[in-house]
Amino acid sequence: MTNPTAAALEALLMLATEPTSATDLAEAVGEPVGVVVEALTELASFYDRTGRGFELREVGGGWRYYTREEHAELISQWLLEGQRATLSQAALETLAVVAYLQPISRGKVSAVRGVNVDGVMRTLATRELIEEVGRDPETGAYLFATTSYFLERMGMSSLDELPALAPHLPDASALEAELADLAAANAPTPEPTPLVGNDND
Repeated sequence: MTNPTAAALEALLMLATEPTSATDLAEAVGEPVGVVVEALTELASFYDRTGRGFELREVGGGWRYYTREEHAELISQWLLEGQRATLSQAALETLAVVAYLQPISRGKVSAVRGVNVDGVMRTLATRELIEEVGRDPETGAYLFATTSYFLERMGMSSLDELPALAPHLPDASALEAELADLAAANAPTPEPTPLVGNDND
């Protein structure tokens, strides 16, 4: 397909972790809602006609990509085998960011690592190393934290036993500095202290 609107919608929906409404998508691509709905419908038909391994569905008032039902067994087997696989360096570094800054949103993890972490976060959640623990009261973004299984796999009884980052990760000094900066940025601003004896305040 050569429709630029459809291509833009594909790019946005590839990043979506939950159904996205046509209204939100229309605002993002700068097109009327009707044009966006038409493009989404055409995309869904195109994927059906060409026999792709995924499909585009409108579910819960929004649009999102899903793998096709006929591949469910294959995907389930692959995910179970992945449970036994060694975590990649990217996954380890992402897990470290979550562990040291939890609860933390996906967006803030991406900001620390400088890359999109959606896929890695899904992997960590699938392996039950991290989980959703609520929403950020300011942005509404999902917040993530490590699980009891993470502690079990690490051989720890609490997060207080987390080691320093530097001995364990390549370029950890830079990562540790980024973590410290982000933690400082998220710290509440102290109330100003009145000057004693200043009648002009």
